[in-house]
This record gives sequence, structure tokens and C-alpha cells, in this order.
Amino acid sequence: MTTMTKTTITLGEAIERLVPGGVSFRFEGYDGSTAGPDDAPITVRLLNERGLSYIMSAPGDLGFARAYVTGDLEIDGAHPGDPYDALVHLMDKTRLRAPSAAETFRVVKALGLAHLVPPPPPPQEHLPRWRRALEGLRHSKTRDAVAIHHHYDVSNRFYELVLGPSMTYTCAVFPKSGSSLEEAQFEKYDLVCRKLDLQPGQRLLDIGCGWGGMVRHAAKHYGVKVIGATLSEQQALWAQEAIAREGLSDLAEVRFSDYRDIVETGFDAISSIGLTEHIGVHNYPAYFAFIRDHLKVGGRLLNHCITRPDNRARASAGHFIDRYVFPDGELTGSGRIITEVQDAGLEVQHEENLRMHYAMTLREWNRNLRDNWDEAVAEVGLGTAKVWGLYMAGSRLGFERNTIQLHHVLATKTDPSGETTFPLRPTWGS
Repeated sequence: MTTMTKTTITLGEAIERLVPGGVSFRFEGYDGSTAGPDDAPITVRLLNERGLSYIMSAPGDLGFARAYVTGDLEIDGAHPGDPYDALVHLMDKTRLRAPSAAETFRVVKALGLAHLVPPPPPPQEHLPRWRRALEGLRHSKTRDAVAIHHHYDVSNRFYELVLGPSMTYTCAVFPKSGSSLEEAQFEKYDLVCRKLDLQPGQRLLDIGCGWGGMVRHAAKHYGVKVIGATLSEQQALWAQEAIAREGLSDLAEVRFSDYRDIVETGFDAISSIGLTEHIGVHNYPAYFAFIRDHLKVGGRLLNHCITRPDNRARASAGHFIDRYVFPDGELTGSGRIITEVQDAGLEVQHEENLRMHYAMTLREWNRNLRDNWDEAVAEVGLGTAKVWGLYMAGSRLGFERNTIQLHHVLATKTDPSGETTFPLRPTWGS
């Protein structure tokens, strides 16, 4: 590694060159240099050359995340379980510029060209996409299973600490601004049940069922027979135990299975809550065709998923999210989803955007992680806990700033003759 005796500018000077409007945060480099006001609410410390190499070899969110997760970069003024306020400050008060190629080369050369060689990534990081090809084609059953295992099989206890008693890892619906997270998750499941117009004795398929929250809610409160499918073995085991504990085994079942392996058909309703993000946009036709083929005529679909605010941007979820959170995850706009639902032969009846509800949900998850920080770290390690704090706080900011959204799309398998039992006006309330 190049030592600081060979550089011609300090780390602090390099920061100042990239922030021409003034550094709003306090920066402290391992070379003893500083930048920014002494009384800034946020202090960013770069502790060693490895951290600099992470940042220089992968500019942007990936390099920053690597340095932060390993502890090579620290942020004072923010709890690692909830760095939301620090992210807001950095986003609102810092205006990075794009220097010319010549200036960039001068800064890079002054800091040391050896820093362009990336150090080994943190153990929490998933393989880059080109290496995932060894696991199978993108969104094949094998590769999807590996991606889901990376994210969801962290630790059921860790998820209990973050998600709370509902064990629900999707957007809640807050009946009131002051509602608790548990009240909001109950309302989310109940809203889905009401939109699907579930009735006792009907059959529901919940694909991507997680820890079985929807499965158990529909069985317990609506008396329907439910099959849930998840690619996470740990989720399936937890859900199966919860079903038995709550005395719902005669109505509810959760399978450790790819949804594509479900052979039963003729369901009255299908719910997909937080799965569409994982299947790949190019697989939408097959995905919605599967749903169509497994619904009976007159049956309903409720698709709940994170979306983009437009239908033009690349579907990729970004480097940090792809490597640390949702490998192979893809997001597109609600217009693309509605188009694919319609092209599969389903009739779209209703859609709504719940993005601010997801911002509130993430706020509560961050609060849970912060409040249970010591136990969470003991359970999964400091690096993984920091990944979650950063990812959830950043996602909250994304929902608040309308760079990501959450949409419900309700559709029916309408009779070919056009006959429908769907009511003239919505019956499910707010």
C-alpha cells in the first residue's frame, strides 16, 4: 500500500476539492488532516488506508458501504442501528461535484494509485452478478434459492428483534399516524384480505409467504384454507411452528418451496406480498401467467410490491442493495406491473400507492434495531447489523423522497364473456 509520505495532498484537501460549496460535516482522516466545521452535527472518520482503497476502487454507495461495514469508516452523531439523521444531513447539505477527468486523475495519483486495487470485500457482501452465473441463470430456481438464502436466512431471532412480534417483513398500513407497528401490520394483512374478499371455506395461495403472517391472518380471521410458499427454509420452519402453536394446522400450511412448484389450482384468491421484487422483470409474463392459471374464474389477485416512480429507469436496485441486501433484486414502475397483469389476461380493478406507509414502517424497524442493538450484534455480528441499519435508514429516505414507492394492484380472473362478480364500488374501506 502507498504510504501517506508519498502523497502530495491530504485527505482533507481531497474532500474539499470534491465539495466546492463547503463541507457541511466534520471530516477526520487517518493522516491527521481535517475538513469541515468543528461544530458540525456529523463527523465522518476515515480510519485507515484500506477504507480509502474501498472508496477509491468502488466510488459511490458500494465503496462507502464496504468501508462502513468493516469499521474503516465511522460516522459520529448517528446510531449504527438508525443512521437516518446522518443520511438526511449528508444528502441535504453536501453537494458533491463531478471533477474533470484530468482533475480526477491528479487527485487519485496524489492519494496513491495503489488504492485503486480493491481489498477483499467484507464477508457480508454477496458475489458480483458475473460470478453468480456459476449459481445458474438469473432468476432460475437454483439461483433464486441462493439469493433468498443470503437475505432471509440470517437469523430468525435477529428478525424477531427488528420486525417485532408480527414477524412481517413488508410494508405495514398505518390506520392513524400514531398507530403502533403491530397495529399497522395487522391492518396491512386485513386490508389484503378485504381486497381479496376472502370468505370462510375459500382457498388462498400466498406466494413468497415469509414467516407466514398473511397465511395465519387469513386462516385465523377469515376462515380460509391457505397454502404459503417460501424459498427460505428458516422462514418455513418458523412459520410451521407458529401455525401449530396457534392451532391453525387444519387451515394453514407453509411449504419450503419455490412457488413455481405449487401444483394445486383453482384458488379463490392469490396474494403476492413482497415477492415481485425478486423474480426479475423479464419473468413477469410467466409469473402473472402462473397466477392466472392457478386462479379460478372470478378469483382475485393482490400484488403488493416495491416500485419505482417511473417506468423508464433500469430495473437494477443499485450496487449496495444488490451486493448486501437483495441479490438479483429488480424494481420497475407500477405501470409496467399493471401492463404485465393485463397482458396475462387478468383485469386490473384497483391500484394504490402506499409509499409513505413504508417510510413509517422502516422508521419503526430502525427503532427496533437501535433499541435491541446489543442483542442484535451478538446474534449476527457487528458488520451485518450495520448493513441493516444503513439499508433500512436509506430505504426510508428513498420512500420519503419518492425515489421508490409501494403499490397494491388488485386484479380478477374475469370470465371470458365479461361476466364479473366484482362490486360496482370498492367494499374494503380505507
